[in-house]
Amino acid sequence: MSAIAETIHQMGKQARAAAYKLAQLTSDEKDTILRAMAIAIRQRVPELLAANAKDLIAGREKGLSNAMLDRLMLDEKRIEAMAAGIDQVATLPDPVGEIIHAWDRPNGIRIAQARVPIGTIGIIYESRPNVTADAAVLCFKTGNATILRGGSEAIHSNVAIAEALAAAGAPDHAIQLIPFTDRESVAVLAGMDKWLDLIIPRGGKGLIETVVSLARMPVIKHYDGICHLFADKNADLEMATALTVNSKTQKPGVCNALEVLLVHRDIAAEFLPKVAAALREKNVEIRGCSDVMEIIPDAKPATEEDWDTEFLELIIAVKIVDSLEDAVAHINEHGSHHTDVIVTRDEATAERFLHSVDSACVFHNCSTRFADGGEFGFGAEIGISTDKLHARGPMGLRELTSYQYRVRGNGQIKG
Repeated sequence: MSAIAETIHQMGKQARAAAYKLAQLTSDEKDTILRAMAIAIRQRVPELLAANAKDLIAGREKGLSNAMLDRLMLDEKRIEAMAAGIDQVATLPDPVGEIIHAWDRPNGIRIAQARVPIGTIGIIYESRPNVTADAAVLCFKTGNATILRGGSEAIHSNVAIAEALAAAGAPDHAIQLIPFTDRESVAVLAGMDKWLDLIIPRGGKGLIETVVSLARMPVIKHYDGICHLFADKNADLEMATALTVNSKTQKPGVCNALEVLLVHRDIAAEFLPKVAAALREKNVEIRGCSDVMEIIPDAKPATEEDWDTEFLELIIAVKIVDSLEDAVAHINEHGSHHTDVIVTRDEATAERFLHSVDSACVFHNCSTRFADGGEFGFGAEIGISTDKLHARGPMGLRELTSYQYRVRGNGQIKG
């Protein structure tokens, strides 16, 4: 076993021991520690900014895109948002111990299905250092020990954040950050089913597919956010324009940003010039199908690859479709099952869309940017699952629990 593997296996053993200790903490005890974590983050702003500056310098030298650099960057506002997110998690109800169902059997046995921590969770992620805090505190709140493995581009930021959190009074080894960023560490973590109950990869498709191929424990996947907006023939055009611009440009480098605009043919001639002008004001590059090119001559021709691309930049692919059915078929074929929106005044059409699109989040007349744990009232989220089993969509506290059956009797035996 290599030195890296030995180190990570020792971390796994320590995480398992920490998970047993975490399971014994009361909700009040966990919340007190969480508030101390928020204080620690606020007290270490200069150290966090200095560590992040090292990552940004290295990122520019590596030639990271503007979108990637934006995801990597910390400033005082983002650090305060990180701390505020921790404070918010401390105020949320603790799902651990919640009785999901309870019932009595004819023989007098009482059965209760209760929420419990999953145990130990490995999280592999890229770029965004705020994930270090979000993931660690959500896992901590739900009594789960965490082993974090961030990307090389954010290593200094991640170390600084993890050190601040770990020093705030949590049980030893409840929050651990792997100090290695090479590929071997991913393989070791993914194969460590003796110590890990679940692994969650957050990052590009390549990272997720690598983890899925290596993992010996359950994986919750957070695939690309190829999000669509369909402007129906009965759409309010002003609303459709505003929602398109907001979904695409409010923060283009995140997974719930809009990537593909589908427009019903009946409104294309009127709507496309309006939305194109609004997108141009935000410096968005438009890539259109041949029908779109006839209406927006300065658009670039879209390739087949564009319909399957998460741009994460100020680029949008635009296509004209003939019907709701065509829009749904396109989304189900090319989407990533993340978040898709219909804009329409027709409630019946909206309901058909909501019931037909196979995505974690389906919206009617609101921005894709609301596909977020905070916006759903979950507090800081650990990510948006595009899976269907155990967790789907924004993952908050409940999605980080399992359950056990607690059976109480008074001496019953099976005859």
